Amino acid sequence: MGKRQHQKDKMYLTYTEWSELYGGKKFESAENNHVKFKRLPFEHCCITMAPFEMPYCDLQGNVFEYEAILNFLKTFKVNPINGQKMDSKSLIKLKFHRNANDEYHCPALFKPFSKNSHIVAVGTTGNVYCWEAIDQLNIKTKNWKDLVDDTPFQRKDIITIQDPQRLEKYDISTFHHIKKNLRVLTEEELLERKNPASGRIKTMNLETKETLEQLQQDYQPTEEEPSTSRRTADKFNAAHYSTGAVAASFTSTAMVPVSQIEAAIIDDDLVKYERVKKKGYVRLNTNHGPLNLELFCDQIPRACDNFIKHCASGYYNNVMFHRSIRNFIVQGGDPTGSGSGGESIWGKKFEDEFKPNLTHTGRGVLSMANSGPNTNGSQFFITYRSCKHLDGKHTIFGKLVGGLDTLQKMENIEVDNKDRPIEDIIIENSQVFVNPFAEATEQLAKEREEEAASKEETVKKEEQQKRMKEPLKVYREGVGKYLKLQAVTKKPESSVSASQSAKKKKLANGFGNFSSW
Repeated sequence: MGKRQHQKDKMYLTYTEWSELYGGKKFESAENNHVKFKRLPFEHCCITMAPFEMPYCDLQGNVFEYEAILNFLKTFKVNPINGQKMDSKSLIKLKFHRNANDEYHCPALFKPFSKNSHIVAVGTTGNVYCWEAIDQLNIKTKNWKDLVDDTPFQRKDIITIQDPQRLEKYDISTFHHIKKNLRVLTEEELLERKNPASGRIKTMNLETKETLEQLQQDYQPTEEEPSTSRRTADKFNAAHYSTGAVAASFTSTAMVPVSQIEAAIIDDDLVKYERVKKKGYVRLNTNHGPLNLELFCDQIPRACDNFIKHCASGYYNNVMFHRSIRNFIVQGGDPTGSGSGGESIWGKKFEDEFKPNLTHTGRGVLSMANSGPNTNGSQFFITYRSCKHLDGKHTIFGKLVGGLDTLQKMENIEVDNKDRPIEDIIIENSQVFVNPFAEATEQLAKEREEEAASKEETVKKEEQQKRMKEPLKVYREGVGKYLKLQAVTKKPESSVSASQSAKKKKLANGFGNFSSW
């Protein structure tokens, strides 16, 4: 025994052991051909691999379904078994006979056909027999007539359909259309190939197919905005960062390819708010007196813009203060009067705006009512006294600068157990005295007009400078070489003669020769 006899022993199976000694994949060899062999039954079509209904065969005895072989020859024009050129004229219609048990059998000896039967056909008539009948009743007796209808035939007209001694003829893996993957597509498959969702997928399971069909039914393409309503970036609303469309289209194949970097567009409201530098003033006329309010438009632009536009549009007209708590607040701005209604000018809730220098200190602080963070709508409240615990929870956007006696009357009104005033406190109408946002809008429009005019003037100057730099075109040599004579218009001769005659006529009507004296 050697010293190193166990040095190659391993605790696992190697690739060679698994492929050669055990159940792994075997290499292509003559010993492994029997593993690949798949036999086609004689009553099946060599193209569809399904039982035939109208059988036809070629001269080699390969049986086909009539419709399948016609479509195949129309598309590929070759024999689907051996790949040689073939046309439909060489096909022979076969006549199989059935017994009482609905089995294929020989019409001469009445022997049922099986996978071990030697089956032949007569090429002139197409009748199918077992080999024993043809051998005993035709070849040995030299009776070269069909056993069913006495049609004469020759020995070369005998076509072998199935021979148990030559099984390689029925090996499906050797068929030409199987090797080359030749297949006639149906109308449904042709329509599916044109489908952009699944047409490029060669194989898919049932679950994937159902998912793609459901996706195709539920998919709704995004509606593209018309080019007229698309906003364009200019000097005033262009951000210092891009839209990110180039990076998104480069990363995701679901995005539309974009190759040009564009600056992101800042919202028009934010551009307008940058130009607001002063405060706004509004009056609320109630049935108990006026309330004059100063709005911090330069610090809290969004809430002030919402409040001023509601006042200007009459949104608060005939709206009552639905909640009043003595030594705390009086709340209103809900058209429904329930305390849960009202919406902003944008049709949705907007964000809170907090400033550290604005606190609920003193009487008459104007603040937004909400139901949580970033849920501001149209409701507001005015404080009766300091409410420091509301700081950082409600947006302060103004204060009372006139009408403290009105506020006192409102506080003195009795309320029910739900803090609703027993006597109605109604906002009859509202007046806007100073609207900084309208002024900012006009200022922005004026700046854009000036910018457009300056750009147009710059373009004209550039074009003029470009024309000045261009060399003059020479039309001829000598004096006047830069003049284009064709552009000079000449007066017609008729007009010249008319003018000369008019001048002569005028001279003739002069002082005369003193004959009238």
